[in-house]
Amino acid sequence: MQGTVDGFTYGLVTPLVAYLMACLGGALGLRCTTRSMLVARSWRAGWLALGSAAIGSGIWTMHFIAMMGFSVGQTPVHYDRPTTYASLGVAIVMVGIGIFIVGYRGASGAALFTGGTITGLGVASMHYLGMAGMRLNGKLEYNTLTVSASVVIAVVAATAALWAAGQVRGFLWSVGASLVMGLAVTGMHYTGMAALSVHLHGTSSTPGGDSAAALLAPMMIGPLAFLCLAGVVVMFDPLMVMGKPDWTPMENRPGVPAHTAVRRPGGRPPVRPGRVRAQRRSRTPQNW
Repeated sequence: MQGTVDGFTYGLVTPLVAYLMACLGGALGLRCTTRSMLVARSWRAGWLALGSAAIGSGIWTMHFIAMMGFSVGQTPVHYDRPTTYASLGVAIVMVGIGIFIVGYRGASGAALFTGGTITGLGVASMHYLGMAGMRLNGKLEYNTLTVSASVVIAVVAATAALWAAGQVRGFLWSVGASLVMGLAVTGMHYTGMAALSVHLHGTSSTPGGDSAAALLAPMMIGPLAFLCLAGVVVMFDPLMVMGKPDWTPMENRPGVPAHTAVRRPGGRPPVRPGRVRAQRRSRTPQNW
């Protein structure tokens, strides 16, 4: 028997809240990735790890907020707790691999393609592993073509987001990128849900596991608290908000005149006038 699937039990509430969570996680993660490109190499891994956890937590929270609006008319839907936790771990790890590749190799060429592909596959893996944790009195079936489309959406969205993070621009640029990323990730989720059909075994037995509300209410406390903490870090780090480098060359600082380079004979690198004067003083008789 075919089950009646409804992904909008609470109307537009769950899609809108899910979209906002995807945007929040994406915004924090992209700013952390941008910040990693503006600091010394020793600090880069920390910022990339923070960005990976923010994006992973954001898309995981988005997925299960959206799933709170999912129901099958003829049977209750429950969730297996270990599989649900595993989907969060997969999201953070695979997103982290992609972000670290771009963070250390740059957001261009093969590094961007590889990092975006891995990150997108991480988003898709989180979605379908989370779906595998569903427990109901029936069997889940997927349309292969629609599933493939959802994976392509995830990869393209991840690649575009990582490219935007690598541009090292201001806060508004990242806000726009996070809105696009949130739309793409949410679109990937509902495209994947459109591929789903449920073949019921019957309506009498009750599957084991937790309901969506009972499972997600306590589990979401950790990711939400982490996203709030990451948001505090962003707000109190003006360099990360504005996307500016940690240092400015002396000649580019306000009030400091630019120096004119003096070319040295023989094609050697130019030196500044101050260094020329110092070299001349070192050759005076009192210094011989």
